[in-house]
Amino acid sequence: MKPYYEHNGITIYNADCKKVLPTLEKVDLVLTDPPYGIGMDKKNQHSSIRDNDDWQECNWDSKPINKDVLVAILALCQRAIIWGGNYFEGLPPSQGWLVWSKPQRNFSMADGELAWTSIDRALRIFDTNRVNGKQHPTQKPLDLISWCIIQADKDGDNNTILDPFMGSGTTLLAAKQLNREAIGIELEEKYCEIAAKRLQQEYLGLGV
Repeated sequence: MKPYYEHNGITIYNADCKKVLPTLEKVDLVLTDPPYGIGMDKKNQHSSIRDNDDWQECNWDSKPINKDVLVAILALCQRAIIWGGNYFEGLPPSQGWLVWSKPQRNFSMADGELAWTSIDRALRIFDTNRVNGKQHPTQKPLDLISWCIIQADKDGDNNTILDPFMGSGTTLLAAKQLNREAIGIELEEKYCEIAAKRLQQEYLGLGV
């Protein structure tokens, strides 16, 4: 399959991950934030997601990922960090959960988010600010994703990283800044373009 973007060890595929995963070799780390199936704000409360017409049109989180896809992802990696792991059935027990403690409290979305990991270590919590210039409804802060990679390094080297639900490319950008190779897969072409531009800006020294 022809990549949408490829440069210096970073590759993006604009496709359904179910088609791309069987073509890939095993990676060191899967770090991803799949659809949870929570919808756009079921309680009809105020949220930045509901206020953004572009995100509403994407039908971004109508259902969680298929269990077979989850199995295929886990079979492809040495280690895994899966955000929203508390929403998915079939993940084995883990003591190495990661927690993103959000700075806001008591608003329409959750005060924090959980990531299931295959790391055999104690639970860890990361405090960080909200994402500035958010370009995807579930975009995570860059420093949070970089921290995740470093946490996984404690369980082994993570030179190749896969994000099968890439979104705006934060995992790939964090991997690049940490001198790792990375593969991102994203179904929506407009997010592939956003991710490619973020990576190109980094090459030009313009930051994120």
